[in-house]
Amino acid sequence: MEVRLDTSLELLLKARQDAFAPGVLATIVATSGSTYRKSGARMLIRPDGSYIGLLSGGCLEADLSGHANKVLADGMPRSVEYDMHTANDLVFGIGAGCEGAMRVLLEPAGGEHAAGRALMTAGLATDAGRGTVLAVVYESADMSLGTYAPSDSQSETSLPPALQVAMQEAMSNAKSHNTELALPRGVTRVFVHYLAPPPHLLICGAGPDAEPVVGIARTLGWRVTVVDHRAAYAQALRFSGARVLLGSASQLARLVNLDECHAAIVMSHHLASDTEYLKALAATDSPGYIGLLGPESRRRRLATEVGPLTERLRGRLRGPVGLSIGAVTPEGIALAITAQIHAWLADPHRSALVNSPAF
Repeated sequence: MEVRLDTSLELLLKARQDAFAPGVLATIVATSGSTYRKSGARMLIRPDGSYIGLLSGGCLEADLSGHANKVLADGMPRSVEYDMHTANDLVFGIGAGCEGAMRVLLEPAGGEHAAGRALMTAGLATDAGRGTVLAVVYESADMSLGTYAPSDSQSETSLPPALQVAMQEAMSNAKSHNTELALPRGVTRVFVHYLAPPPHLLICGAGPDAEPVVGIARTLGWRVTVVDHRAAYAQALRFSGARVLLGSASQLARLVNLDECHAAIVMSHHLASDTEYLKALAATDSPGYIGLLGPESRRRRLATEVGPLTERLRGRLRGPVGLSIGAVTPEGIALAITAQIHAWLADPHRSALVNSPAF
């Protein structure tokens, strides 16, 4: 199941109200060598110079703000290149020393502009768990520079057929790519960005220690679903941005489409409920990561309660859940848990069984 860990799109959309406030959208469209962020990373630069997101460790943002002021002044998108291969960055005077290069497109991003509409269209798709694609035109004599969703139009004409084909290919292959299109007035260069949905984390148990887990996951831009059988705990106000469901553990498969979850954490602190959660998760092949809170002795006891179904959890279960970082507080434990999930998601083969004894 495809997943995307660069959630700069979701973080920008989270920061808006009904539409993008006036500002400039900056998108990395190409990189080479060592760079802090890669193609597809986005940030929003506000008129007052403040910004949401980062495209570097802070070394390029001041210069980008200067270019953004020009975009705000004349309303014209522009492409900016940074080459930091030299130690002193003599051309730009930035002195980042990253030994890489990147190209960034800056474009108006107010609610009336195509960029804002395109990103909101993409956000609706990924929030629903669907992949989507955006085209970022950064060099062209035939099209206005900017970000387009598949349904966008250029004036009253639909997107060029060659661009539509490139977007369809990216969607079919679930892969981003840079491409050159031969249009009537010359070559048009486009970054075609495939966006898989961000991770979907299922938390089985809504106790107080689930709150920092949800907080970190939402900060990362992940989708989160929390399930609990206790009405006093299953309160949406406690878990900002998460979907919160009330129901018994035995109803888990009816409450949640487990095939759409990338990872699950079983942490209800209730032995009977945790047993039912594990049985429900063992009955399907998804999610591929299952974390179990508690010591090894509790894991062994749960194995006895779950019975023969434990074999269906082999290779998927991490128990005790979390990286060994010496965490002792709920916040530290939440960090250890989300860090382990992040490491597993980032593994292209998702085969690393970090801290994962056999159940």
